[in-house]
Amino acid sequence: MSIKLSTLALLFFLVQPGLFKSLAQTDALKTSPDRAYKLLREDEDWSFLEDKSLRQDSWDPIKYIHLRNGQKDWYITLGGEAREVWEQIGNENWGESPFWNGYLNERYMLYTDLHYGPHVRTFFELKSGINSWRAGGPRPIDEKRLDFQVGFLEVRDATSWGSIQVRAGRQELEYGSGRLVDVREGPNVRLSFDGFLLRARIHSWQIDGIAVRPDEDKPGVFDNAPDHTASFWGVYGTHPMPAKSLLDVYYLGQDRKDGAFERGTEHEVRHSVGARLSKPVASEHPGWDFDDEALWQFGSFGTADIRAWTVATETGYRLPNIPLQPRFSAKADISSGDHPSTNTLGTFNPLYPKGNYFGVLATTGPGPINFIDVHPHVEAWTPHNISVSADWIFQWRQSLDDGVYAVPGFLIRPADASRARFVGNRPGTEIRWQADRHLWFQGDYGVFYAGKFLKETQPGRNLNYWAVWAGYKF
Repeated sequence: MSIKLSTLALLFFLVQPGLFKSLAQTDALKTSPDRAYKLLREDEDWSFLEDKSLRQDSWDPIKYIHLRNGQKDWYITLGGEAREVWEQIGNENWGESPFWNGYLNERYMLYTDLHYGPHVRTFFELKSGINSWRAGGPRPIDEKRLDFQVGFLEVRDATSWGSIQVRAGRQELEYGSGRLVDVREGPNVRLSFDGFLLRARIHSWQIDGIAVRPDEDKPGVFDNAPDHTASFWGVYGTHPMPAKSLLDVYYLGQDRKDGAFERGTEHEVRHSVGARLSKPVASEHPGWDFDDEALWQFGSFGTADIRAWTVATETGYRLPNIPLQPRFSAKADISSGDHPSTNTLGTFNPLYPKGNYFGVLATTGPGPINFIDVHPHVEAWTPHNISVSADWIFQWRQSLDDGVYAVPGFLIRPADASRARFVGNRPGTEIRWQADRHLWFQGDYGVFYAGKFLKETQPGRNLNYWAVWAGYKF
């Protein structure tokens, strides 16, 4: 779908800050610099290392490499990561592949961030995802031999009302909790987009305007290209609220030439309007946290209309001042399904959701389409930077006339063979050790017990999953 000139004009004057730092470094940042590695590496700011007295880590010398005498804003930052994951799935798709499928996923990423003064920078990130020994061969989310994950030119400036950035090129997008737009961190190959991003801060508002196409991952070397059958655009704003909470409001549009659901494949034009209210997990004193989101979708699917929706909630309580600092939480989510006898497509489309939408079992099992779920969760932090969590997901179909879909959005099981609502339940656990600020290890285990719907649609075996992870960032 082509984007109208008026839409592009609107996007040009939109802004956002949530994902980028202000151009001017405050004194507080100088005295207490942020050394955290971000999910989007371009959000890191290592300019404080111009002061050599602040260098503490063995990698600090490559985080600020001075380029021009007398111009401290001319510098290069280098960084990257390596990640190894052994995954093993038993009875994939509940027995359609009735064996243990074990394989190794390797991910390597390297970036360079070049600042040409206070107003211009370029950011490039290479990715290499390698899959070995997977029965049936690697999926698109498993393997990408070598390509650019990110490569953009950015121009930015400060204004009397805030600041503004304009980016052009290949980039990653991540908004809110990742329910709708995320980099797909769980799978081996992350998602990226080609196009334009306009970010700014207007007083206390942070707003993004985007006009992009998703990248189509191919397994070779430097052969990725924008998917010309799909386009994605929208506006996403964030505003701080009382008690450290945040309000997100957004409009997102998607055009797919070959949108596919149980009722068939057609040209899909979908508009999503929603809001999210969230409060972070308590860090110093006992307290509640929450993450609540609702959205409405409308548009067209071939000659049919689209009317779809979702509501997602999470409420937690953490006790950070007692041993293990436990947090107890519960999620309750619902998204609409279809009724094919009508001329209105009711299936919710999660757009570009995070890969580990339901925790472990990141790339297996049902996705957030035509579902109802209840999801209790408990986590604790032991000494030596070890965290332990356990959860249990119970999942049903919202519409009995629609099937069960995977996280990427394709149909796993059609609805016609069963009128049962219960899909199944899945206990899971995760242990993570942050050995130091660079090195981490993780173990996951989960079982998806097939419910009545899966047993009636056959095969309905229980699905097993375990994985061991190791990663290093610098």
